[in-house]
Amino acid sequence: MTDDAVPDEAVTDAATSVSRRLEAILLIVDEPQSLVALATAVGAPVPAVRQAIEALVEDYDGLAGGPRRGFELREVGGGWRLYVREEHDDLVSEFVNAQAPSRLSQAALETLAVIAYKQPVTRGQVASIRAVNVDSVVRTLLARGLITEVFTDPETGAIHYGTTDALLVNLGINSLDELPHISPLLDDGANGFDEVVR
Repeated sequence: MTDDAVPDEAVTDAATSVSRRLEAILLIVDEPQSLVALATAVGAPVPAVRQAIEALVEDYDGLAGGPRRGFELREVGGGWRLYVREEHDDLVSEFVNAQAPSRLSQAALETLAVIAYKQPVTRGQVASIRAVNVDSVVRTLLARGLITEVFTDPETGAIHYGTTDALLVNLGINSLDELPHISPLLDDGANGFDEVVR
């Protein structure tokens, strides 16, 4: 073994370690992550993360000698995230819908209502309106096909959500214009105001 072999092995081990840590983070993120965010998460320099991302893309695409995976690592809106390959969308959708309970929870219904009335809206905006964390509820609604990612803000990377035609079908309406006006359903505060004035 030459003196050069040891540094090469150390570099390979470090690159493998970065790739493994990246995979662990990418498996749990719901929104695309920038190289800087990923580098911070795994504690590695941005160039090393960029190189590891490129290697993972090649690996998942079957270009590194292994099989082509059923998922891919895709850059969207300036960030990276794992996605199911397009040819498997129908399969995954059928599986998720078969596993999902037929009824939505109260939290899911409230979140869905906010998205329906305020769309396109970010997860943060929905959380602000509901005053609770909505991450898992948004994942459920996405999996059920009731909402979809409409676009990603190029500056902030925030994903904006909107409703799908599946929601219209479930509600038995032709367009969102047929949703009831929400203002008559809200308390206008008149009773409380009158009590204060007296």
